Order: sequence, then C-alpha cells, then structure tokens
Amino acid sequence: MADPKKQAARRKSRVRGTIRKVTSGRVRLSVFRSSKHIYAQVIDDLKGETLVSASSIEKDMRGGLKTGADIEAAKAVGKLLAERAASKGIKDLVFDRGSYQYHGRVKALADAAREGGLKF
Repeated sequence: MADPKKQAARRKSRVRGTIRKVTSGRVRLSVFRSSKHIYAQVIDDLKGETLVSASSIEKDMRGGLKTGADIEAAKAVGKLLAERAASKGIKDLVFDRGSYQYHGRVKALADAAREGGLKF
C-alpha cells in the first residue's frame, strides 16, 4: 500500500506543474487547510512574495465563527480574501488547491472568492 504522504506530495506536484504551464504571468491563490483552520493567500511567483492573505485564525474572523474548520469558515475566508485582493487591484488569478480535492471546504472557499469578484 502506498504511503499517504507520498501520494499527497505527488498530487501536489502534479497540480503545481499544471499551474506553472497555464499561469502566463497571473498570480496564484493557494489554499491550505488544517484540522482546525483554513488559510488562503495570493502569491506572485515571479517576485516570490505573498500579496494578500486571509485565514480563519485571524482575530476578527474567530469572533463570528463557531469553528475555523467548517464550510462557513471557508466561505468567510474566501469572501475576505476577495475583498482584500480587490483593494489591491487583483482580479485574475490561478487557483491552487494543493494536494486537496476540489470538494468541501476548498470548493466553498473558491466559490466565495468567485462571488467576491475574483476570476479563475
């Protein structure tokens, strides 16, 4: 049986390789989810810097959420990230789901970011 960590690493490298082929200068929206929180950041790979970030661990987010590990938290993080990106003039980007399936919290974050005005 294959090692789950190795499988996740292969999946992640496959996704990142595909993203490198299609970016054409666009920034990348990277998602990380843990068992307790969800994090998202917009990264400019050409400069190697994070432009915008949002997470369920932020002080203003913790007050309004029951937990940082559910779909409602992911929607709130996606909406907040879209607002912050719009204030910096970022509209077009590439979605990087990492080694996670496009399902559940990851999908909720992406949908909320699209509703907030981001295009990917």
